[in-house]
Amino acid sequence: MKAFGKLHPVTLLVYFVMMLAFSMFLRNPVTAGLSLLGSIAFCCTLTDKREKLEDLKFYLPLSALIVLTNPLVSHNGRTPLFFVNGNAFTLEAIWYGVFIAGMIAAVLLWSKAYSKIFTSDKFLYLFGRILPKTALILSVALRYVPLMKAQAARLKDAQKTLGLFSTGSIADNLIGTVKVYAALVAWSLENAVETGRHMKARGWNAGRRTAFSTFRFRFTDAVFLAVFAAAGTLLLLAAAKGTLYFGFYPAPTPLPTDPISVSAYALFGGLAFLPFFTETEESIRWTCLRSKI
Repeated sequence: MKAFGKLHPVTLLVYFVMMLAFSMFLRNPVTAGLSLLGSIAFCCTLTDKREKLEDLKFYLPLSALIVLTNPLVSHNGRTPLFFVNGNAFTLEAIWYGVFIAGMIAAVLLWSKAYSKIFTSDKFLYLFGRILPKTALILSVALRYVPLMKAQAARLKDAQKTLGLFSTGSIADNLIGTVKVYAALVAWSLENAVETGRHMKARGWNAGRRTAFSTFRFRFTDAVFLAVFAAAGTLLLLAAAKGTLYFGFYPAPTPLPTDPISVSAYALFGGLAFLPFFTETEESIRWTCLRSKI
């Protein structure tokens, strides 16, 4: 239902920038785990079963690759597990690989949720008057990504009816992929030309532009922005004091559990799961309304 997406674009932009920044720069396994779990829960409310399976096929191998690769390039740590060509594979390097994998997965999932929630009209609303041409180019480019994916699937189905991708051999798959790619490039160029003609016919860049938007800044948006500002300020102060720092090398430092750190964990967890709770509350309300019909 994307109930969280009903918030004002400014409120949404502030939230996603905060979550991406804290997920990338807070060096703490608790905040990384909360960010990962919150992004997973939010994305689960925005995707269907097929897309969830595709995400599993992508994120699980990626995470495993990061965890296994980090000990190959980093040999720091006080707990060697075994040696290969004189290089130590340490337990600390593996734990740091787990942390990096979780952080990258969280950032990618928050970016995926952003692409689902932050539509092109919201992007144009925020940046259309400041950078009209840049905003238009970016919004059109973002729109072309799902269009090209859908067109590629249709082209692949058409090639299958012509006999390609039937044997399962490497040569057959390669030939079919090349033909699909060539047709997709031709389609995208033709579509780009048609888009330009349509924009010119509708008067783009012919004079002073006017803008219309249905977005209204409501009291709910003010409350959310105030909460985001307060939470972000407190988390920044906690991070600046070093109470959230966790070191992996040469040995893991004790996990911060003082009252300030625990409060910061709870605050960050509330921020991370806020979209999931919003979507769940909307779903429950919608189910109750349907049951009364």
